[in-house]
Amino acid sequence: MSLDKSRELYQKARNLLPGGVSSPVRAIKPYPFYTRSANGSKITDIDGNEYIDFCLAYGPNILGHAHPQVKEAINSQLEKGWLYGTPTEAEVDLADRIAGMYPSIDMLRFVSTGTEATMSALRAARGFTGKNKFIKIEGGFHGAHDAVLVKAGSGATTLGKPDSLGIPEDFTKHTLQVPFNDIEALTDMIEKYSDDLAAFILEPVMGNIGPVLPEEGYLKEVRKVTEENDVVLIFDEVITGFRLAMGGAQEYYGVTPDMTTLGKIVGGGMPIGVFGGKKEIIEMVAPSGSVYQAGTFSGSPTSVAAGLAVLDVLEKENVHKKLDETGNKVRSALTDIVSDLNLDYTVSGISSMFKIFFGDKPLDYQDVLKCDKEGYVKFFYKMLDSGIFIPPSQFETNFLSTAHTEEDIEKVLEAYRTNLR
Repeated sequence: MSLDKSRELYQKARNLLPGGVSSPVRAIKPYPFYTRSANGSKITDIDGNEYIDFCLAYGPNILGHAHPQVKEAINSQLEKGWLYGTPTEAEVDLADRIAGMYPSIDMLRFVSTGTEATMSALRAARGFTGKNKFIKIEGGFHGAHDAVLVKAGSGATTLGKPDSLGIPEDFTKHTLQVPFNDIEALTDMIEKYSDDLAAFILEPVMGNIGPVLPEEGYLKEVRKVTEENDVVLIFDEVITGFRLAMGGAQEYYGVTPDMTTLGKIVGGGMPIGVFGGKKEIIEMVAPSGSVYQAGTFSGSPTSVAAGLAVLDVLEKENVHKKLDETGNKVRSALTDIVSDLNLDYTVSGISSMFKIFFGDKPLDYQDVLKCDKEGYVKFFYKMLDSGIFIPPSQFETNFLSTAHTEEDIEKVLEAYRTNLR
């Protein structure tokens, strides 16, 4: 496999972009491959190498790359213009459909990214309660804004930096942390800071260190203790929203939070984010309330058009049932492979999310840190040489799409067996 063009481009990029990339997770050493195009389940680099993609832009491409119906919706909107700075009928339609699928969402606001969604959700929760502190899960990743970049997952963990330079301590002094799957720690934290505690934000399935799943009953206990103490419960479903079910993890697990953040899949791979929740909370947002939030790209016509098309396909083609079946098949096969090879690795995942942890099955962030991260990186390169693109870090999730064929699945399973051996 030749990567000469990617290597040459990286030499130029590193003088123009920090680390030669536009996001840390893309900084594959000694240099990343540069993508030329993608279609269906495949991604092609500038050297002409083709890979079966199980990264899928870190989750949003649940229908694969360049899905015809989504592409048609985007092209149709482009003919009419792609940014207005005014309200559109389509954004009202998309908001109505999302609210109808998520019991936690009475009202919502469109934004441009998942980071913006979680930042705004926390601001709204603080404005609604008049309190300052919030709790997050240790290792939970809610974007790259200052208040949540404390022992974050995703790229920050890969870099081994639990905090970021440039963030004053005053910005994070109200950020509290508890381990995932530990209801006692959460209860103690709530009791200790109840006088000034606004919210608890968590990924119901931890995707940026994982996937790490909630233990049975954990989310329901979370709902109970936050409700009893008037703490706003925020489900960050930027990854799980529309991937586990049309109503996300909250539908899958039967737990309704007070607020929800969405992203990625909602825009079919176009830039978008959503924060929504109970009417009395979201009405606090400007211009109807005093919690300020604004953005020229909020409700971007192109992203909204893509989002409507994605929801059409997800609903009409019964996508989740099919993906659940494929996910179960993959996880079962990987478990057999690990067992056959006598490896002390574990397989984790849910629905169309899967991962092999190079260690014991984790229940929280500290468990994940015990996995063989260096071994995983070596394995990543072997998979890449086999024409399989999976996330380059142990701290990420593999994804399936409707575009993956039976042949793709057989190839990736054979590559796992060969390269793990």
